[in-house]
Amino acid sequence: MPPVPFSTEPSRDEVDAMRGAVLLEFGINECPHCQAAQPLIADALKRYPDVRHIRLEDGKGRRLGRSFTVKLWPALIFVKDGQEVARVIRPTAQREVDEGFAAL
Repeated sequence: MPPVPFSTEPSRDEVDAMRGAVLLEFGINECPHCQAAQPLIADALKRYPDVRHIRLEDGKGRRLGRSFTVKLWPALIFVKDGQEVARVIRPTAQREVDEGFAAL
C-alpha cells in the first residue's frame, strides 16, 4: 500500500479550534514502525469514516509535534473538539488503534 501523503502542518491554535473527531498521525515515511502501522490505521479509518485523518511529517523543527510532546513514531493523537482524548504510540495490534478511535 503506498503511503498516504503528508498534510501541511496546521498550527496548534488551528488544531485546538477543530470541531469533531480528528486523528493526528505523526511520523515519517522512512520509519519502519510507521510503515507497519499503516494497515492498522487504514482498517480503523474504514470503520470510522467520520474521523478526519491528518497525517503529519514530524521531526526537528516541527512545532506541532513538539506541542504534543511527540517523541516516538508513529504517534496517533486522537482529538475531539480540540481536546486530546487518547494517544497511541507505535501500535502493533489492531486493538491498540481501535481503542484510540473508541475514545472519540
